Amino acid sequence: MFAVFIKEINSFLNSLIAYIVIAVFLTTIGLLMWVFPESSILEYGYADMSTLFNLGPYVFMFLIPAITMRFFAEEKRTGTNELLFTRPMTAIDIIMGKYLAGFVLVVLSVLPTLLYFYSVYQLGKPVGNLDISGTVGSYIGLLLLGGVFVSIGVFASAITDNQVVAFVVAVFLSFVLYSGLESLAAIDIWGASALILQQLSIVFHYGALSRGLIDMSDIVYFLSVIGVMLLLTKLVLDARKWS
Repeated sequence: MFAVFIKEINSFLNSLIAYIVIAVFLTTIGLLMWVFPESSILEYGYADMSTLFNLGPYVFMFLIPAITMRFFAEEKRTGTNELLFTRPMTAIDIIMGKYLAGFVLVVLSVLPTLLYFYSVYQLGKPVGNLDISGTVGSYIGLLLLGGVFVSIGVFASAITDNQVVAFVVAVFLSFVLYSGLESLAAIDIWGASALILQQLSIVFHYGALSRGLIDMSDIVYFLSVIGVMLLLTKLVLDARKWS
């Protein structure tokens, strides 16, 4: 697992992928938070980080699949998967190595936004007039959400050898799990089942964390979705045998 992790991290750092993803994420969020009048903190005159945590998931929804789409699709297309799977590693080792590399890149993208947090903290009147517990919960939720999107991207990359298809599938699944299920639950045809459908959506649990309510059930939900997606990836790889 560690060997695959190092290989993927080196691949990111030796190309423009990591730098472009981080730069695009920070630039997009920065423009939304400070420049665009519709979402600018300076326009609203209220010190909070809601722009980052409300719009960040949608930025991640496109950037993370752009990272993960090559994980297995590229290996299959170039034929290097045969070399990879002949090494003394299990499929889980390979999957986890790639997953952790993608998640580290997500963490590296989020860390610089602490500068935005510090700026908003200083802009508060009085200084520090900011919902700290809600912000901490939102950061935890954003990282867990990024972890879920990475696991979805890993799965999407495993089911095809076409990177574009892997990207589209990952974006679609991420959208459905994030807010699509909640939108379906709002349709007045489900009756009592609507609440269950809503609770299956990521945005339901993400919203709870964003309010500073760090409930173990929400943490378990995110970890469960990640586990299920990685298990499905293993089943796909076992079924295709990558030969």
